[in-house]
Amino acid sequence: MTPRDRAGDGTPVSMIERMTLLLGAFDGTTPELSLQQLVERTGLPRSTAHRILDALVRLRWLEHVEGGYRLGMRALELGGLAVAHNELREATAPLLYDLHARTGATVHLAVLDARDVVWLDRLASRSTSGITARTGGRTPAHCTAAGKAILAWTDPRQVDATFRGRLVSRTPRTLTDMELLASELAAVRARGLAYEREESAPGVVAVAAPLRGSGRAVASVCVSGDVRHTDLNRLAPLVQSTAQRLSAALFPTDPYARRRPGRPDGPEPAAWPPGALEKLLEGIGGNYWL
Repeated sequence: MTPRDRAGDGTPVSMIERMTLLLGAFDGTTPELSLQQLVERTGLPRSTAHRILDALVRLRWLEHVEGGYRLGMRALELGGLAVAHNELREATAPLLYDLHARTGATVHLAVLDARDVVWLDRLASRSTSGITARTGGRTPAHCTAAGKAILAWTDPRQVDATFRGRLVSRTPRTLTDMELLASELAAVRARGLAYEREESAPGVVAVAAPLRGSGRAVASVCVSGDVRHTDLNRLAPLVQSTAQRLSAALFPTDPYARRRPGRPDGPEPAAWPPGALEKLLEGIGGNYWL
């Protein structure tokens, strides 16, 4: 899209489009641009560009340097977040596929973003009735097994500060009381597994386990299905075993032994490059509690 695609004075109508034009003007060959260069590349009026650039600097999307402007820390954090999530998906994919093949159920990989879980990956079963979670989508964490599996290893003070006593109700079975949620999270820590019984959607049940080392959980593995055909007691040991194997691969006692997890019947997994996981965890920033 260019400014000439718009009516009237030839500039984009919405502020979001104008901001996108300015941010999109930067590329690998020109990481720094002057005000004049930005005006020439975007076609925006100089006064309009200057006003929006000031706002982007204030919001940390750009930095003001001697030669003009360059991408700021917020843009770098967002890019690092995307890279980190892709690396986490790639690292866990073989064992998630194996879990899906062994259970025949829908398998999810989830991370926490403030009050919600974000679904990074999903392997769907033939019967997905009632399961609305999609890759890239989000669901309130307190009513999902995947979310509770991560919240259980989050500082309780941070949980309280984030929810502020407001737990939205998705079904009649959703936990809407902070004391009940705290009790549920304590039970999750004790057994190492989190359960969901029609709390996020009618007819859907799930069991999840965290991916973690000695500290907070970075993600969770979850298996869900229709309440009429899903035996959580059968699925729970498989989910827990998968989470333990992934955690051991991501957070080994010997940091030099870190490996990418592989399928049980597959070739020996390749070793993680030195510092790869540290980079991954640093990249997952912002509001993600990882």
